[in-house]
Amino acid sequence: MKNQITSALSDFFFEYETPRQVLVRNKRVGLVCRFIQMGVLVYIIGWVFIYEKGYQSTDTAVSSVFTKMKGVGYTNVSGRETVWDVADYVFPSQGDSSFVVMTNFIITEGQKMGKCPELTGKCTSNDDCTEGSYKRTGHGHMTGVCVNTTKTCEVLAWCPVENDTIIPKPPLLTSAENYTLFIKNSVTFPLFDVTRSNLVEGIDGAYLKKCLHHPKNDPLCPIFKLGDIVKHSGFSFEDLAQEGGAIGIVIDWTCNFDVDVKHCKPQYNFHGLYGNKDSTNASLGYNFRYAKHYMENNEAKRTLLKVFGIRFDIIVQSLARKFDIIPTLTAIGSGVGIFGVATVVCDLVLLYLLPKRKFYKNMKFKYTDTHTQLSVLLSLIT
Repeated sequence: MKNQITSALSDFFFEYETPRQVLVRNKRVGLVCRFIQMGVLVYIIGWVFIYEKGYQSTDTAVSSVFTKMKGVGYTNVSGRETVWDVADYVFPSQGDSSFVVMTNFIITEGQKMGKCPELTGKCTSNDDCTEGSYKRTGHGHMTGVCVNTTKTCEVLAWCPVENDTIIPKPPLLTSAENYTLFIKNSVTFPLFDVTRSNLVEGIDGAYLKKCLHHPKNDPLCPIFKLGDIVKHSGFSFEDLAQEGGAIGIVIDWTCNFDVDVKHCKPQYNFHGLYGNKDSTNASLGYNFRYAKHYMENNEAKRTLLKVFGIRFDIIVQSLARKFDIIPTLTAIGSGVGIFGVATVVCDLVLLYLLPKRKFYKNMKFKYTDTHTQLSVLLSLIT
């Protein structure tokens, strides 16, 4: 028993087993094998390492965006001159990554709470105006009275009710085309402990005072002219300013930290999200309402504005890469494993497709049976 255990341990530690290999001299099989191996090699080098950069680990950024508008607008409506600054035409207050710049508006002044006729929704008698109800497109609660002069229902609302059937054309604030937008963006890649700002090396106070973004001549300047943003997004500023729309500003941080961090710089892209390019759209443009309330002779009044504007959404995209031994070894290991496909395919060709498949099968496999093994064992004993 002791000798058997010793022999088993000796075999385990001091013997090595290797699979039997058969060298097949066949041009067709050899070409198939090399062709598959070459394809796997091209896949590993070209796709995994060069295109997908499988030797690097990746991380996305945590970002913050701050914005500031500058510019002054002027309107002359019915002889009333008005100057509009950033506090008047930017919604909400400055600083957000998503905001609206007013380009057109319909103003209804001197509204006060009371009873007045609706503009639309014809009626012939009081029965058509159910007291206490309201219409989805109405301006207030119906009082149950059909006004004879207008043939519309009387409502309890802010009077006079707004008439927004005619949108000013050309837009009242076409000067918005010359407003400027300053974007300050900071990103942090936690995995690599790297923080970058779009105010990269070489951008200082003196540079910001004179620069204006241009995709080719000045691509790193963070100050943009609104007219240029709309143009690069594929829209016409005058058409978009008429009824409003939305534009996406994409800040792309694609960085390779295997080189100096200073080469990690942003790229700006502009996309028209929706506007008036498609005339078949059921709901064109972008608009909303807001009111300025005030007191006059101890009576509450308001000025209502229906604002048409361009909404800007600033979107930060990021992807940073850096060499890492773990994904590198993983990519190499998976590639070596794929090389086994060539062996499997060639074995199938040899054993099942070629005319001499029986010969190759006998050369590859060694067959034994119990009777033969017993004969050999008895001969060894005697």
